[in-house]
Amino acid sequence: MKRFLILQLRPETDASDAEYASVLDKTGLKPEQTHRIRLDCEELPADLDVTDYAGVIVGGGPGCVSDDPATKSETDARTEAAIMGLMPQIIAQDHPFMGCCYGLGILAAHLGGDVSKEKFGEPVGPSTCHLTVDGAQDPLTAGLTGTFDAFVGHKEAVQALPNGCIHLLASDPCPFQMIRWGQNVYATQFHPEADARDFEQRINIYKNHGYFPPKDAQRLIDICHAADVTQPAEILRRFAERYG
Repeated sequence: MKRFLILQLRPETDASDAEYASVLDKTGLKPEQTHRIRLDCEELPADLDVTDYAGVIVGGGPGCVSDDPATKSETDARTEAAIMGLMPQIIAQDHPFMGCCYGLGILAAHLGGDVSKEKFGEPVGPSTCHLTVDGAQDPLTAGLTGTFDAFVGHKEAVQALPNGCIHLLASDPCPFQMIRWGQNVYATQFHPEADARDFEQRINIYKNHGYFPPKDAQRLIDICHAADVTQPAEILRRFAERYG
């Protein structure tokens, strides 16, 4: 059985480890069923072939695809380049891919879409998503409740649906919450792996990264713990089940 390739971009070890643990928890995968690579401190093998893996899951991170290249840290620039370098393989093979938050920006940018901070950024916390007509029929989202909350927190967003993509989930503040390219390449603006405990930790880690005023951290933590967020995890579970 092929493993899943888990690519992570978070340079903070505690956040990266927690994200990986959450991916395992929500997918039901065991560590031996995955190949985890932390791109902040590991290089991708030069001969990496995505078809050697059942699928690719890309986590979130503090960087933005739309940031001015001149302002990107060396780590952000290197990790972004590594993932962008895999996208031609993934698209050419229509290989199973799930990009979470940052991964949506990567997919859309690779496809020539407009990713920017102009509109549709969302504050940290739950966002109410709803299925589109296509979302009601997609294997990863069919049968979910028509509306449900998901955890978000992003400064940039996809401004228009990239050519060739199918629109699966939307929210009022951010229209492109989940898209699909081809039959097997998915990306979400929300974090399907995250629960309230994850977001409490991330709020504390990233409270000085410009997502919100630091004084609001405890208020946002309380909002996250009061939210009922369950459906996004089902999407990630279905991805692992469908392609594993």
